[in-house]
Amino acid sequence: MIAQSCMDISLASTLLGGLSPQTFMRRHWQKKPLLVRQAVPGGIDLVSRAQLVALASNDEVESRLVVHRASRWSLHQGPLARTALPPFRQPHWTLLVQGLDLHLPAARALLERFRFVPDARLDDVMISFATDGGGVGPHVDSYDVFLLQTQGRRRWRIGKVKAPELVPDAPLKILANFEPEKDWLLEPGDMLYLPPGWAHDGVAEGECMTCSIGFRAAGRDELAHEVVQRMLDGAEPDARSPLYRDPTLAATNEPGRIPAALQTFAAQAVARLFADPNALACALGEVLSEPKRGVWFDASTQPGDARVGVRLDQRTRALYDDAHVFINGESFRAAGRDARLMRRLADSRVLAARDVAALSKAARGLLDDWLDAGWLQPVD
Repeated sequence: MIAQSCMDISLASTLLGGLSPQTFMRRHWQKKPLLVRQAVPGGIDLVSRAQLVALASNDEVESRLVVHRASRWSLHQGPLARTALPPFRQPHWTLLVQGLDLHLPAARALLERFRFVPDARLDDVMISFATDGGGVGPHVDSYDVFLLQTQGRRRWRIGKVKAPELVPDAPLKILANFEPEKDWLLEPGDMLYLPPGWAHDGVAEGECMTCSIGFRAAGRDELAHEVVQRMLDGAEPDARSPLYRDPTLAATNEPGRIPAALQTFAAQAVARLFADPNALACALGEVLSEPKRGVWFDASTQPGDARVGVRLDQRTRALYDDAHVFINGESFRAAGRDARLMRRLADSRVLAARDVAALSKAARGLLDDWLDAGWLQPVD
């Protein structure tokens, strides 16, 4: 039996210090920090040190090594073999491993607890392993983040940015004149939420692991570029579209000048392309559902069978709007019962066999294709 559940966003949550998701979003989201003692009572055994080191050596996993020694910082990009890491007894170094939710079911399960924020905004789960005194220096993030202490202890100092100047010639964006306003020691299970723009500095007290649940914060121009590019890629030239004509064109003694009428024709053609709200919505959904860079799916060696229940692979991104369903950068029109059930799959990430059976033949065919591609997994 597939368990299907959606979070009740009106109920008080231990994860949020007794606040409901609704209240948290209204009071704190992108407004002010929140410290929660024992958000996950006793902490969480997300990954062992040995597992983390093994992941960091994988060329499909994004990892970084930060070392602070004698007031100097160094940064090394992964993959990082065990021999590339300093001894564990050496203080002042940090190993950062991104995208744990793509590789570890426990990390994906943790991410599920934060789905009171739309999936279009969720990014990933990162682990910061640090030896005593390790950290990445005082810095500012442009995105929201939950910092959950999973093992050991880390001291966090936070404050508003009063002086944005950075340490010169450092490989990281480290604030040169950080002035903390709050100082907290987090134990396993404690969590700190920080909105964008809050300076923070986390320093390990003994060996520790901190889990960061981060969110996407695309820049306006960056998002526009990606959406426009997607729209252009998807636009098929129409052989019936009118050709440029200029029967009133006069003779010219400035042959190098572009005719104003041709400029107007081009502007109208571009405006027409971007005036289609359906094309814009479709491109946006495809961009937002695109898997993270470096994600690969293992194609099934068995033919798809959408007569069973299905579950989204932990690497799959599935979204929807009023007219489309988006999965891993592809878009599909959906309406009626098919749309309702496909949205249920995106929201709960599972679909029971009885719901699969209720889909149209065409929709079940899509599920078969997704099973073959490894985007879905069968569930009895």
